Amino acid sequence: MKARYIRISTPDQKLERQLIKQHPDEKLYIDICSGSIPFDERPKGKELLDTTGLTYVSVHAIDRLGRNLLDILTTLKHFDDNHIVLKVDNLGIESLIDKKPNPAFKLIISVLANIAEMERNTMLERQREGIELAKVKGVYKGRVRGSKESKDEVLAKYPKVIKRLKEGQSLRNTAKLCDVSLGTVQKVKVLL
Repeated sequence: MKARYIRISTPDQKLERQLIKQHPDEKLYIDICSGSIPFDERPKGKELLDTTGLTYVSVHAIDRLGRNLLDILTTLKHFDDNHIVLKVDNLGIESLIDKKPNPAFKLIISVLANIAEMERNTMLERQREGIELAKVKGVYKGRVRGSKESKDEVLAKYPKVIKRLKEGQSLRNTAKLCDVSLGTVQKVKVLL
């Protein structure tokens, strides 16, 4: 079975760009979520990973799989371990050639996955700068200084962190996979 995985961040984004090279025999898996969410925690990503008889997956670009190097490499390992060919359309390359790993694919994908993660970090840095500017102008509306969240409120905000900790992930791995600070992971662990 062949599949095409598509991810957009918000419902108002267009899918057409990712459908240009779609083949009629491909089953579509479309997620509307942030690239920072681990692939196996996305509804359609998880469904795709659990699909039996899957032999071929196409994506428009590697950043559709995620914006975290470790998560992308974990997803690629799952495909390799299950002899599933991954094709990245915008590069025109496949992960397996004659059922053997393509070394050029691994090199290129590692570099591009690092770039995808760097882009996300750059975006978050710009967001922090914008917040600082808004604070200076007096228009920032963040949490009131000195206020506290209840245990339940904190735990409700970080279900992915809780899941990773319960899986036995280390604090640092959990922080990286969930794209949160180490301090946040430590805080959640104490509250569990």
